[in-house]
Amino acid sequence: MKQAKTIFYCTECGNETPKWAGRCPACGAWNTVVERPEPSVKGKGRASFRGAAVSRALPVTELGNSAEIRFSTGMGELDRVLGGGAVKGSLVLVGGAPGIGKSTLMLQICGKLCGFARVLYVSGEESQHQLKLRAQRLHVESGNLLVLSETGLGEMLEAVNQERPDVLIVDSIQTLYNDTLDSPAGSVSQVKDCTMALMQLAKGSGVTIFVIGHVNKEGSIAGPKVLEHMVDCVLYFEGDRHTFCRILRAAKNRFGATNEIGVFEMGDGGLTEVENPSRMLLSGRPEESPGTCVTCVMEGARPVLAEVQALVVGCAAGGSPRRTSNGFDYNRAAMLLAVLEKRGGLKLSACDAYLNIIGGLQLDEPAADLAAVVALASSYLDKPVPDDLAAVGEVGLTGELRSVSQLAQRVAEVRRLGFKRCVVPAHRGLEGFPDLQLLPVRNIGEAIRAALRG
Repeated sequence: MKQAKTIFYCTECGNETPKWAGRCPACGAWNTVVERPEPSVKGKGRASFRGAAVSRALPVTELGNSAEIRFSTGMGELDRVLGGGAVKGSLVLVGGAPGIGKSTLMLQICGKLCGFARVLYVSGEESQHQLKLRAQRLHVESGNLLVLSETGLGEMLEAVNQERPDVLIVDSIQTLYNDTLDSPAGSVSQVKDCTMALMQLAKGSGVTIFVIGHVNKEGSIAGPKVLEHMVDCVLYFEGDRHTFCRILRAAKNRFGATNEIGVFEMGDGGLTEVENPSRMLLSGRPEESPGTCVTCVMEGARPVLAEVQALVVGCAAGGSPRRTSNGFDYNRAAMLLAVLEKRGGLKLSACDAYLNIIGGLQLDEPAADLAAVVALASSYLDKPVPDDLAAVGEVGLTGELRSVSQLAQRVAEVRRLGFKRCVVPAHRGLEGFPDLQLLPVRNIGEAIRAALRG
């Protein structure tokens, strides 16, 4: 009897090796190489969707000039993240934590797409009756929406051949399996094989495919990293499932920019688009409270106002000061605390410091430095920042203030939301805001005095 062969693969990137290693030679991750039997093919495998014609190489000068065909999903926020709408024949991966609202988002866009397209929704997690109840709750009813509860790849492809949909939604890729492989559903080989079949379907027949994927505890999509390389777009649905705010962010987009976000509000009737996220993120802001300051960050081409909160308290005698940041880069927060102590004269080395960004935003650009510094100083000195004041600027290691990109556009958004004063780095040529008082400063000392002067 022929002995079954075993192979080793990395659970992080999917790289296969003939022997075990403590560190993956491809991605460098430690303790991710595991053993599994080599998958045996029981049949001829899946059918090809490239068509009957044999592919051949062509000179780039002989290729046609057919432009990409975009269509609106009916949700402006989703169209913004996709770069202006979905592209025919594209494969889009939507990832997020369980319960965040991925299935709700996909079912809601079905209601919009069914007005002009035929949609097939394949679920491996819910029965057809459950999908019917959720569709009624979201007021999604159309004869163009077809629902199938199936986990087999072959059965799903057969349904696609019969129904010929324009849009296919798979919920989720971790439940789909190919019965020609011995490995269970959700394994690296199954996820790779099923995604490859969906990619061939999208490119060969022009079907636009949305695939839902769950994320692991590290926040990345469960399965091999190669899964994200195979698809055209990777969207992350972020937010706390216990709060109402949801943010859709593009991590990869072959047809547009990756720095756009879409903002939604979760309610009893599903997701609602938020056209003015700045006003929503600032709602409920405390008045005359120390330790809070507003800044303006750029999310793609959209300026968004965000509230930075800080809390500085004395730590226990003999204890190490604690540093915590939520939504703000931890290393940058530690740097700003050191600059405040060295250049601002605030003794923060004996204090616990906490930074928090309201609304689930992740601020990863230096334009939020000045607001974080002002909020920390406000909490330390127990002096509130005026409610009509915002701060925008980058802080250097010597305590100087540096200008940031698109400063005029940020200041215009601050003015539009009703703020009367804005602390900015000393910048020439910033004019045209008669009802907004600009407070130009050169270092953090001037910034703190200008912001806390009242």
